[in-house]
Amino acid sequence: MAWNYQMRAYMKEHLTLYIFVSVLFVMGIVFGSLMVDALSPGQKEEIARHVESFVQNVNQSGIPSDNTTFIQSFSLKIKWVALIWVLGLSMIGLPFILLLDFLKGVLVGFSVGYLVSMLSWKGMLFALVSVAPQNLVVIPALVICSVSAVSFSLYLIKNRLLQKRGTIYPQFIRYCTVTLCMAALLFAVSLFEAYVSPSMIRWVTPLLPGAG
Repeated sequence: MAWNYQMRAYMKEHLTLYIFVSVLFVMGIVFGSLMVDALSPGQKEEIARHVESFVQNVNQSGIPSDNTTFIQSFSLKIKWVALIWVLGLSMIGLPFILLLDFLKGVLVGFSVGYLVSMLSWKGMLFALVSVAPQNLVVIPALVICSVSAVSFSLYLIKNRLLQKRGTIYPQFIRYCTVTLCMAALLFAVSLFEAYVSPSMIRWVTPLLPGAG
């Protein structure tokens, strides 16, 4: 009961931040998808060649499901989370946290937008198995990390810079706990990317241009 009450109080206190950060991600996704239309024909052809090369490699040798893939995947995600955590420790890091959220949305939006624009329903299918599954967890995890970081940064500004009162220890512990929990969740996502996602991608790549 106490835990449920604390969770409700936490969500009520941070609801505005969650909405703001989520909207920022969505804006990034929309902007990233619109960037596809801004590409020149030469840029689109260059990306298309890379996609076709990737498809041919997958169909010839597959995607390795091994520890190296897992380490690369988790390393990229944990660096992103660690950067958000470090920025949250600084009073001047707040705008950079929001910028990272926007850029993450841009990356996802551009990836999905390009696949759909170039490959129609086949691109949508490929995006559903290669981009969407992990990002359904990664994006909420980054939203939670970002809200926690922004909240802690605002707390520092209010209680250390403006009022200079109280201890930051309880808030710091809560901040670190949230970040560690999200890191553990991203660890599980990286396992999925390394050992499950390759099979899903191999299943759909024969439908794409260049598969032959």
